Amino acid sequence: MTARPAEPEIPDELITYYLQITGRSQFKPAFLEDAAEITIMEMQQRDIRFYKFLYSAVGEGWRWRDRIVMPEDQLQALIQKPETSIYVLYAEGVPAGYFELERQGENTELAYFGLRPEFVGRGYGKHLLSAAIDRAFEDGCARLWVHTCNLDAPEALDNYQKRGFQIYETRVEPMPQRYV
Repeated sequence: MTARPAEPEIPDELITYYLQITGRSQFKPAFLEDAAEITIMEMQQRDIRFYKFLYSAVGEGWRWRDRIVMPEDQLQALIQKPETSIYVLYAEGVPAGYFELERQGENTELAYFGLRPEFVGRGYGKHLLSAAIDRAFEDGCARLWVHTCNLDAPEALDNYQKRGFQIYETRVEPMPQRYV
């Protein structure tokens, strides 16, 4: 059993990076060549308990809290929206990570993306991110955007940029109390 990483020390400032890909030609895929042990499936039935499991299992170490404290009826409505799609990465028969896309007209937000700690370091992150970008463009998006911050996995920003995302805005603010 792999131990969950200790929560990193909280910095005094929250630095948020907003990134975008404005066309498929900017996409630099990095799919695993031998991916027989993994599969990515759309979450057809929007089961709120399973969704909360994914959200917590991926985000707990990075202080993801927004959707855990959200009233259940609001969260259920959010994940049921036709503009929202959720895809789960299964590795060795268990959920290893997920991504969530939210269509916003011609734009799509990569709202959530990540792996469970036990599956980090195997190349699944670049594979899953490549699948998310590919799915967004397959669904007709003209611009895909995402944000990450200095509380996320240290590899996150680098992975986004290696797949073709470019920073278009950076915001620095005092660390919000909800993360302390």
